[in-house]
Amino acid sequence: MQHNTDVPHGLLLRKAMLLSGEQVDVLITEGIISSIRPSRVMQQESVQSGTQQIDCDGWYVTSGWIDMHVHAYSELSPYGDEIDEIGIRHGVTTIVDAGSCGGDDIHQLVQQSIDTRTSLLAFLNISRIGLHRVDELSNLEWIDAARVQKAVQQYPGHIVGLKARISASVVQNLGIEPLRRARQLSAQMNLPLMVHIGSGPPDIREVLSLLESGDIVTHYLNGKSNNLFDEHGQPLPELIAALQRGIHLDVGHGSASFSFAVAEQARDAGIPLHTISTDIYRRNRLDGPVYNMSNVLSKFLYLGYELTDIMEAVTTHAAQWLNRPELAGMQAGEQADLTLFAIEPGPIILTDSEGEQRTADRHIEAKGVVKDGTFFTCQVRTQAGH
Repeated sequence: MQHNTDVPHGLLLRKAMLLSGEQVDVLITEGIISSIRPSRVMQQESVQSGTQQIDCDGWYVTSGWIDMHVHAYSELSPYGDEIDEIGIRHGVTTIVDAGSCGGDDIHQLVQQSIDTRTSLLAFLNISRIGLHRVDELSNLEWIDAARVQKAVQQYPGHIVGLKARISASVVQNLGIEPLRRARQLSAQMNLPLMVHIGSGPPDIREVLSLLESGDIVTHYLNGKSNNLFDEHGQPLPELIAALQRGIHLDVGHGSASFSFAVAEQARDAGIPLHTISTDIYRRNRLDGPVYNMSNVLSKFLYLGYELTDIMEAVTTHAAQWLNRPELAGMQAGEQADLTLFAIEPGPIILTDSEGEQRTADRHIEAKGVVKDGTFFTCQVRTQAGH
């Protein structure tokens, strides 16, 4: 990651493209967007001496990408990583840790974020031990309401919801009971739930029945038998009912939770694209199949989604759900929290969590971010060894 810290008079992004295709110059002064003007207009005006200028010809500019599901507590192995390594180094300006920490460790995660460039938010694991064990909801004594309440009160600026991983390997023989406890905590804390779905029991229908408006189902495109689609590839009636109640669907790709086949079922059934997230951590960043946000976004480009819809899933949709509209700001007078990316030609091999590979003729590649008034160049790594 490269950056320039000596920019006393601001930053000018030359010839960047909006999603509409319009080419613009974006002038940033002291971290605030001063103007967004057609490039031909800005070129006719003088730029103050000392302004750092970045040639963005061929690059798109959007508000900063938001990754709604990461694992960023570096103390955990394998489910941990460095905040900036999975954030601005790969084009993501805000990450949301998805339950790495419970009440025991959330203070350490927040502490780790103090000196990072990437903004950190978090879902608090309802189990006080977090992901120190992968069966963290197999003992009801670990669901400590007092610790949850203390953490929420201590970190209201960071904690955006509660996380419950509801699959067989996590809850063991407790079935749906941990989710019932999570539902109670959600009501007490006035916070929504992010619910991890996977192998049963409990049955996915039973899980959906307990979710309410504003809750998130993450891993909704997983290829396990206990997923959201029937044997004919049609969405379960319980999924349609949950969507009508206002639940939110999140990709959460990860090492075991994204299937091209299921994604095609969802696309063909008209299931809406809410938020795209990586479920990234050190191992699946280095060895795949995730690698980075660009790689995950490229899979939806391959699937035929419009670029505008893909970008909304990592900007405006995520910001709206998080109740952080400022994170999707792209107007003069707003904080400059921006991602720059290009559509690069292929071929490129994309791999899902089932090991299935598809060859795409183009892909999304993060080029840089603007954060705190500074331009950062992104790492370029679209697949293993590249």
